[in-house]
Amino acid sequence: MLHTLKIEITSQVASWLTERGVEQPVVELERTADAKFGEYSLNVAMRYAKDLQLAPVAIAQELAEHLRGAGLTEIDRVEFVPPGFVNVYFSELVFIEHVEHILAQGDNFGQIGAHHGEKWVIEHTSPNPNKAMHLGHLRNNLVGMGLVRLLNLSGAEVVSDCVYNDRGIAIAKVMYGFLLHMRKSAQTPVDVGHFTAHPHEWCTPEELGIKADIFVTQCYVHGEESFKMNPEAEQVTRQMVIDWEAKDENVWQLWQHVLDIAYTGIDRTLDRLNSHWDKVWREHEHYQKGKEYVAQGLEKAVFEKTEDGAVITKLEADYGISDTVVLKRDGTALYITQDLALTDLKKKTYGADKLVWVVGPDQSLALKQLFAVCEQLGIGKVNDFTHVTYGYVGLKGEDGGFQKMSSRAGTVVLIDDVIDGVRDTILKRFAVDGKEADLDTAETLALGAVKFAFLKSDRTQDMTFDVEQSVDIQGDSGMYVLYTFVRTQSILRKAGERTLSKFTPTEASIEHPLVRTLLYFEDVVKKSADDLSVHHIAQYMLALSSEFNSWYARDMVLDDSVSEEYKIAITKAVGVTLQNGLRILGIETVDKM
Repeated sequence: MLHTLKIEITSQVASWLTERGVEQPVVELERTADAKFGEYSLNVAMRYAKDLQLAPVAIAQELAEHLRGAGLTEIDRVEFVPPGFVNVYFSELVFIEHVEHILAQGDNFGQIGAHHGEKWVIEHTSPNPNKAMHLGHLRNNLVGMGLVRLLNLSGAEVVSDCVYNDRGIAIAKVMYGFLLHMRKSAQTPVDVGHFTAHPHEWCTPEELGIKADIFVTQCYVHGEESFKMNPEAEQVTRQMVIDWEAKDENVWQLWQHVLDIAYTGIDRTLDRLNSHWDKVWREHEHYQKGKEYVAQGLEKAVFEKTEDGAVITKLEADYGISDTVVLKRDGTALYITQDLALTDLKKKTYGADKLVWVVGPDQSLALKQLFAVCEQLGIGKVNDFTHVTYGYVGLKGEDGGFQKMSSRAGTVVLIDDVIDGVRDTILKRFAVDGKEADLDTAETLALGAVKFAFLKSDRTQDMTFDVEQSVDIQGDSGMYVLYTFVRTQSILRKAGERTLSKFTPTEASIEHPLVRTLLYFEDVVKKSADDLSVHHIAQYMLALSSEFNSWYARDMVLDDSVSEEYKIAITKAVGVTLQNGLRILGIETVDKM
């Protein structure tokens, strides 16, 4: 098996280096860019040239000779090249056995076990329940869910969670906007008590024929406008916050009503994306507990009180991070205050080894401060916490460049609108091609196209979303990968239920480049887990699809030749690998396009 062979090679090299005086050598097999350099390459000759006091090329030559004589029958040959690389070429038997391994593993192919026994908590998306989710939320969600699936595949136990900031002035604006603008009659009093007594006098999203998240967004927009333009509305809105803090029953009933509508809208979008959270934390349940951690910090002298009564951190000396306020002079808690309580709660609830926050780059400093303070308070080590950031999502400008979304400019694009637009584009193509307008298939393809478009780029890069590019069946798109998968399944259906026999080495060389690409899927999964970025998976899917389609264009699979069964096996292995890779990205396959 490939995995065993790689372990044997690295073990041989590590032992060889140890015998020459290198303590605890690190040996890594790197996949090569071109088959002319073999399947894997070693750079230990350059890494340890100083330790061995020899020229790298001399070390590489000696190491190559050692591996040739190591009795590894799966290795065809070993070569050294300047300035000191050692290239390893596998025998055809390795290729055959790997195809057989993929078919035997099926849906389990790609499970690497690199994080077996670890407990991870991944916080992602966390939409504010006062607006419909837009493309920025979509990127957050897809990055977060990609990591959840990836780390599960890597053997970790993963909890997916989010935080609802469900209190404060923003939610009060939704409440006021609802009271004022969602009345069925202008004569209905804009009064919390009247609502609780006569809730039927206000419209529901269903009655207006709009989605729940759009309904809540409209409430917020109206509430925000009233807050800015009308001093009386501002006073009423601020009083709602005070009354909520005082646990006024009427205010809490209105608060719960608008939040229930907001959650309905959020859940509907998440269901459409086939996304989920295992746990939802609500700010109102823990925000007051943060003050207890401020008291602990003062007691431990990791915080200090200023002359005006505010409490600030002491991070500059030990962490090189600017200090921040954890409690205002009037005793008001801040986000970091409640985040301390929530982080400790997560650690204790799940016994987590790693806590991950999928949050935009604008929160980088705030999270560094949070992680450092958590270490100061004994909640966990800085290395227990990870900020997974991602680039901004923009629109394609008139010049083809990046145009940042803006609520004020009216250029924010909602998740549902994007998916609907891609789905409608696919349906139009169905019509042009004379295909049946299958709404379910179009929806599945639209979701796949959108998800792939967001996940194929390094998550840290800014990106623009282009509908036409996302559905280009010939381009670097999810549609191209899905089309390739459909092609493999079509071939297999034509092949029927054939029993695939064992293959001989003479058959393997026929499809060497394609099977060579199949060798690397598990490496790519590991690299994605190491980098906490699934874009490596997406790029691999494109490369494998390209390799398969190139082979398909120049050779027939079902040709009644002596190699036909092996070709069928390769086709099936490609299909398995594509499906498993797409599953990590959260993309469902289809049988026809």
